[in-house]
Amino acid sequence: MATFVLIHGGGDSGWAWHLLEAELRSRGHETVAPDLPSDQPSARLSDYADAVVEAVGERRNLVVVGHSYGAFTAPLVADRLPVEVLVLLAGMIPVPGERPDDWWEATGCNRARDAAGLSTIEDPFESFYHDVPRHLAEEAMRREREESSRAGSEPWPLTVWPDLPTKFIVCKDDRFFPPEFFRDLARTRLGIVPDEISGGHCVALSRPNELADLLEGYLQR
Repeated sequence: MATFVLIHGGGDSGWAWHLLEAELRSRGHETVAPDLPSDQPSARLSDYADAVVEAVGERRNLVVVGHSYGAFTAPLVADRLPVEVLVLLAGMIPVPGERPDDWWEATGCNRARDAAGLSTIEDPFESFYHDVPRHLAEEAMRREREESSRAGSEPWPLTVWPDLPTKFIVCKDDRFFPPEFFRDLARTRLGIVPDEISGGHCVALSRPNELADLLEGYLQR
């Protein structure tokens, strides 16, 4: 049995993981999916990590999963806790000293979105939730929160990537981040070939069972 530590993305909350949590718990695992203090304007990325570490407590056999912007927090948590596997789900892979606000240009993400025609999609029901059941997408939008401007403007604090197995999952039908962009970024910044899952950016809501299969598979490896 493992404990899956689930870190939500920007503007989101722990609720985004509730279907995946139910599936993982049905398989005998524990889950922790806290709300980050991202709606506090003065919160730093270190404060995000503090909230996760506090929620985990003394649990062990940890698999940390960071979704999207949560990839800036997940390695900070993995650097402080006894983590078995670190997983980035459509995650914004940072490098030491990089500010989240600068990540978009530094990685070429904005150019990739323009080239793929994704930057013109303004409706979140199309960019984020196109394959999520409508009632879930509407609830997700209702729960949307502001994101701390301070967290985005300060350099990522780690000097090296945590020394533990790291996995990356590309969402093959993502309409926010181009899948090919993430395939290249995972190879360039992490030196790994990513795994892939069918579905859009929010697969924890659209395909929780398939995502649970993939995450559970990392334990078996």
